[in-house]
This record gives sequence, structure tokens and C-alpha cells, in this order.
Amino acid sequence: MNVADFHCVKIRNQKYLNAFGANLKRLIVENKLTPEHVAAIGRIETKQVYRVINGEHSTTLSVLIAIAKGLEVHPKVLLDFDFEFEE
Repeated sequence: MNVADFHCVKIRNQKYLNAFGANLKRLIVENKLTPEHVAAIGRIETKQVYRVINGEHSTTLSVLIAIAKGLEVHPKVLLDFDFEFEE
């Protein structure tokens, strides 16, 4: 993989991270919660939730599960959003 390929992958992944973050923010608002509440219930740092919301962080499975616990939803709900998948 050359530098140009890496840049394309990063841009594509950034679109996904932004879409994931927007979905997380929507779920927080719909459930009338705050990122602080989600973090506290999920036992993670608040800044981790904000980084995911802002598309600054590609989350791990552990953080995904913690956020799901904080939202009191199944983890698959966090991944249920429209996204144009580019092959």
C-alpha cells in the first residue's frame, strides 16, 4: 500500500466514523440522555464518548459495548445506520 492508497482509506474511514458518531448522537438525544450519563453508566471516560460522536476516534469493541450499556441498547443498534459502503 502506498501513501495515496492510505490517504483514500483514511478518508473513506472518516466518512464512516462521522456517520457512526452522528448515529450515536441521535441515539443519545432520542433517549434524552447526555454523553456524560452514557459514559458513567458504561464506565468509560466522557471524552471517549465525545471523540466517537465527533468522529475523532475509531472505537474498539469494548468501548462500543460500554456505550451500548450506557444507552441501555443492544450493541447492534449502534451499528444500524445508513452508510454508503464503497468497495
